[in-house]
Amino acid sequence: MEKPELILLPGLNRQIRFLIQKLNGKNLPNVLVIGSFSELVAKKIETKFGSNVEIIVEDYDSLINSKYIIRNSCKINVKMMSYDSTDYPDSYFDLVYAQASISLTKRNKIIKEIKRILKPGSYFCVGEVVSLDKNVPRFVLDIYDNSDLMPLFIDDLEKYYTERKFNLIANENLSSTLKDYFTVSMEEYKNIADKLGEGEKSYYKKVINKIKHESNAYLKLGADKFIGYSALLMTKEID
Repeated sequence: MEKPELILLPGLNRQIRFLIQKLNGKNLPNVLVIGSFSELVAKKIETKFGSNVEIIVEDYDSLINSKYIIRNSCKINVKMMSYDSTDYPDSYFDLVYAQASISLTKRNKIIKEIKRILKPGSYFCVGEVVSLDKNVPRFVLDIYDNSDLMPLFIDDLEKYYTERKFNLIANENLSSTLKDYFTVSMEEYKNIADKLGEGEKSYYKKVINKIKHESNAYLKLGADKFIGYSALLMTKEID
């Protein structure tokens, strides 16, 4: 049996599986996927729901990498945009999907933009890096700072979104995926980089170095006690 392709993001394949199980049979013509390394997510959404999928990334290297990966997918398009300032019209998307891409210091602005471009009553599936303790040690804060992350405390996550007029459909704690993510993704990225030219390889080297640092903290220094991952499926409240 062929080994299934692995989504190399926190949550691995379980967040998209969570979405598909909850929205099976739904009509989702226009979908936005936010974040680098989300190409396989976009392909799965396009295949399952027949959607036209837009991917947005925030840097040029990610744009080039994504364009190469989706080069044979006619219903998937990738653009470079700031997550908090897109050029899409109001109330355009039937689903916005973000996997480990918006747990950032500018989260509030990103959520405001997502609300603008999402149709009333339509779906928002977000996977958030979360803190499992309100008091985290310095080395964990360093991980957050180095990645421009501002994780919410896990027990405050639902409240954060309901205060911003989203209605919760379902949630799932996917913290158990992080150990596998850090273990597997570094090897997978190395395998990918070995097959690439020098230009593309330099991009993956940056990714590998970042994951190596985070992996060491998570697997060896005890960051697993403080860093988690949670997925939510919500609808935008109808005014």
